[in-house]
Amino acid sequence: MSVISSSLRKEYTQSKLMETDLEPNPFDQFHKWFNDAVSAELPLPNAMTLATVKQDQTPVARVVLLKELDQRGFVFYTNYQSAKAEELEYQNKASLVFWWISQERQVRIEGFTEKVTESESEAYFATRPRESQLSAWASDQSKPVSGRPELETKMTEMRSNFSDQSVPKPKEWGGYRLIPSFFEFWQGREDRLHDRICYLMDSDQWKIQRLSP
Repeated sequence: MSVISSSLRKEYTQSKLMETDLEPNPFDQFHKWFNDAVSAELPLPNAMTLATVKQDQTPVARVVLLKELDQRGFVFYTNYQSAKAEELEYQNKASLVFWWISQERQVRIEGFTEKVTESESEAYFATRPRESQLSAWASDQSKPVSGRPELETKMTEMRSNFSDQSVPKPKEWGGYRLIPSFFEFWQGREDRLHDRICYLMDSDQWKIQRLSP
């Protein structure tokens, strides 16, 4: 068994998270940290790990991009026939993780998912770059392909099919909204005595609680 070098260990010294610093609403606290990540010009601050569960109870995780956020929840888009969509159809509970490494911050979110409305999906699809719109038509997301040439051939076909018109949204493409019931804000601290503060939904109100690191 190989041992990861202890030289990779580092102290977390960037900041702290105290109860007096918190917003009463976790969405507002998230916006505060997210805006810090954007202002720091971190690469892809909207990248988030989405964890789902297969029917055989195998947990699955992958990185997706946050595209919309309001007081209802966190929205991402995908193909409704993809593996993640099949998993969410089986079990609509899911979790998200944001990791902003240079700020030594992590946010973990748990909740349930629902599809966004067709009009919301249409509106977002219209803002995508044309090539991204075409790839939504060219890709049978999560399905096996013979190789890269097959994908490129399909993309060429889509460019030809829609050469003289705007690209409509495929019927099987759309968004999901994760509606949170739990947030955990983690701030790295010295000596591994990290700050972990969570928000739990309790009787339609958010309850704030500190956790041991």
